[in-house]
Amino acid sequence: MDYSKKLFVLLLSCMTLIFNYNNIYSVSAAASVVGLNYGLLGNNLPSPSDVIKFYKSQNVVKIRIFEPNKDILEALRGNREIGVIVGIKNEDLKALAANKDAVKTWFATNIDPYVSEVNITFITVGNQAIPGDENGPYVFPVMQSLTNIVKSRNLPILISTTITTTSLAALKPPSAAVLTPLARKQLFPVLKLLSLSSTPILVNIYPYYFYVADPKNVPLEYANFNTDKVVVKDGSLSYTNMFDAIFDGFLWAMEKEEVRNVPLVVSETGWPSAGNGDKTTPALQYTYNGNFVKHVASGKGTPKRPNSRIDGYIFETYNENQKPDGIYQHFGLFDPTA
Repeated sequence: MDYSKKLFVLLLSCMTLIFNYNNIYSVSAAASVVGLNYGLLGNNLPSPSDVIKFYKSQNVVKIRIFEPNKDILEALRGNREIGVIVGIKNEDLKALAANKDAVKTWFATNIDPYVSEVNITFITVGNQAIPGDENGPYVFPVMQSLTNIVKSRNLPILISTTITTTSLAALKPPSAAVLTPLARKQLFPVLKLLSLSSTPILVNIYPYYFYVADPKNVPLEYANFNTDKVVVKDGSLSYTNMFDAIFDGFLWAMEKEEVRNVPLVVSETGWPSAGNGDKTTPALQYTYNGNFVKHVASGKGTPKRPNSRIDGYIFETYNENQKPDGIYQHFGLFDPTA
């Protein structure tokens, strides 16, 4: 069975609408759209112009790129039906944080030439730099500078960052989740800044890693949305899948920091198709990603935020053969050589 093609048909069934992010974030129910991450760490990938043509032909309306790649942005010119998240690389943050003029130059070089013809929805300052990355302390000042730039020009671009969600043990109640001391130090000012405008923070959620860390105790069906059985009880809330538990755990952790009006966007989620024996097969990748798409499309939200939209991006479009060996080369929906 060609699981990637079957999954992509399912994925496309949810990609029918695109929203103005400034207007749709609330606790009310709303339709959701699944997007795709577009990485470039491969020497056999289709050209950016061919990829954008493919996205457009298949009605893909949301993508995320990890840096302001000019070939991709040029290919996106005139395709404003595709919303794009543009990232800033972690290694660029220190120099940008040291000088506000450097941020202005970065924006003038990488964003200004495209704002009129490319639908840039977010600029994300670093990827999982908070907490623990040596560049984590530079996220907040760069976010401040970029926020001031877009506000001064009244641009409909949101400034945020992406973080990983590792504060929740696999089978503990989500309400037990807390930020680590380092995460609290680095993330608290970011959350306060985002809360001023109810701008989402982007979170990377991977039940796969929790499952493979403890496969004897973490049910596979709980990790890949494949059961209706309640696995974790948290007061009156019941959890049948780990994704919801991780999502809600981060909501609880934010609330403990007195932050309640920052929405979440799932910037990455997925399951590798190879690289770790029988825990990584095309069938398991199809099951997880397909069930994630169905979950998003259902509009059910999570137990802590029922009937609320979930916006998410599957990681990722293509396998990337220049990543480290093992699972990291096998998250793609498609193999460029197939």
